[in-house]
Amino acid sequence: MSLVPLLDDSTASPRARAVFDDIRRSRGTDHVNAIWRALAHDPAQLEMTWSQVKQVMAPGALDALTKELVYVAISAANNCAYCLHTHTHAARAKGMTDAMHAELLQVIALASQTNRLAIALQVEVDPRYRAPAVGG
Repeated sequence: MSLVPLLDDSTASPRARAVFDDIRRSRGTDHVNAIWRALAHDPAQLEMTWSQVKQVMAPGALDALTKELVYVAISAANNCAYCLHTHTHAARAKGMTDAMHAELLQVIALASQTNRLAIALQVEVDPRYRAPAVGG
């Protein structure tokens, strides 16, 4: 259960409703996710977060599916059930197959395990990996 009531169009401020409208327009849907309705209590935070989402998740060097897969992996690492559900849904909509999802979970599990082992053993980073990567 949310710690704040989710605001709908009738209870949100005009400033928040403008963001809701932009979400609908940008995504080509009539649905506004619960996270946005919770953030609507602070219209400035809502605007800032939505602006970041539009910027970061826009087409770029990484394709849309890759961005969603990274989002799923980080959401798993952060134990965010909400983000896991919404971004798994988004990844599926962008072409993630069951096989891709299974492989992603294997990578997440492996990275989590080896990260914890490296932390527990306090393994120093190899000097060759400390230098900035070259190339583009």
